[in-house]
Amino acid sequence: MKRFLLPLLVLISFSPAAQRLLTLDEAIATALKNNYDIQLSKNDSLVATLNYSYRNAAFLPRLNGNINGTFNNNDQRQEFNDGTKRELDDIKSNNYNLGLQLNWTLFDGLKMFATRDKFAEFVKLGELGIKNQVVNTIAAVITNYYSVVRQKQQLKAIEEQMSVNQERVKIAQYKLDIGVGAKPDVLQSKVDLNAQKAAQLTQQTLIAQLREQLNQSMNVTLNTNYDVSDTIPLDMNLVLVDIRDIATKNNPLLLIAEKNIDIANYTLKERIADKYPVLSLNAGYNYQRNNNKATVNPFQPLYSRNIGRNIGFNATIPIFNNFTVKRNIQQAKLDIQYQRLVYENQKSVLDLGVINAYKDYEQQKKALNLEEENILLAKENVSIALEVYRLGASTILQLRDAQQSLENAYNRLIAARFNAKLAETELLRLKGDLVK
Repeated sequence: MKRFLLPLLVLISFSPAAQRLLTLDEAIATALKNNYDIQLSKNDSLVATLNYSYRNAAFLPRLNGNINGTFNNNDQRQEFNDGTKRELDDIKSNNYNLGLQLNWTLFDGLKMFATRDKFAEFVKLGELGIKNQVVNTIAAVITNYYSVVRQKQQLKAIEEQMSVNQERVKIAQYKLDIGVGAKPDVLQSKVDLNAQKAAQLTQQTLIAQLREQLNQSMNVTLNTNYDVSDTIPLDMNLVLVDIRDIATKNNPLLLIAEKNIDIANYTLKERIADKYPVLSLNAGYNYQRNNNKATVNPFQPLYSRNIGRNIGFNATIPIFNNFTVKRNIQQAKLDIQYQRLVYENQKSVLDLGVINAYKDYEQQKKALNLEEENILLAKENVSIALEVYRLGASTILQLRDAQQSLENAYNRLIAARFNAKLAETELLRLKGDLVK
């Protein structure tokens, strides 16, 4: 729904001292900016993106440096076959070793390519997770917003009934004053009026509670003061075939299940790569220096230095590893089958959800049309009953019955309109069309 695509740069400043009109688009924009669940999903996606940014690291060599220093202080004593003895005390020496080792995997059964592509799929999976959370958040905001609107309409219906009861009290009191009425009629009218006043207070409290629930879904400060719209707009032209076709392409949960199949396939490629030899290039640079203050052995140098370079290769050929590779490959294949089953199950659940939501949507549309006709009849009936009662041609019971019929008609009308909106929202959520 394009009208929901309000830029996220829209910032809403709520004033606790003044009632301002909060539109649905503003509520959605605020929720998309502040909602905790969306922020958590973004954090998970950022982890996958960070891993992907280092996707080519598997193709690069590994270089390590080593530094070692040894300091000795020894007392030495030697005796030879000819009886000669040599003895030195407090002989100090030091030894330094420095080295650089390069290891570069040239071939690993193409495992590094599969790992790189797998990271790319994880990034896409994270994006789909964010989209799913955004869609669910928008659906929740729409439901919470129109829950407030619904109860606001209910309050308006109660206040309309109060005006009728106030007129009843006046008429009943007037009849009593001129001697043509009865005291019970006055009392019953006042009781009914007080009941409506109590219902008004209850309704106002319910609206305040639902507003706080909306605040929580938007993640704004509680007790934030604002007003909402008076109407619940409906899209009366949704078509089941179009929704089912688009849902199979856009539904985030179905796309996530499909992406998990792709990831499982790359995991299988990684496991198959373990069957092949691994060929690595090795190179090194070494520096060694020995420095002795004195030596007992005349053939031992006082100072020596050695610098060397080397290059070679290493090939690791898997011959037998307790069937670990074979088992891992079988497990990867089973995981692919499992992910495909998850996909088919999600597709079935999605199709069932769309069908049921559409049936509910169609039923609520029919109920709405019927109740819109009924409300006009009920209003006219109350108007006639009130005038007839004013003229003294009917009893208060007949007027109360007419009022009760109007109250019931209002309840059914408001419920039908709200339920139709819920069904519409659910269809668009399943369709994946609440956000693009």
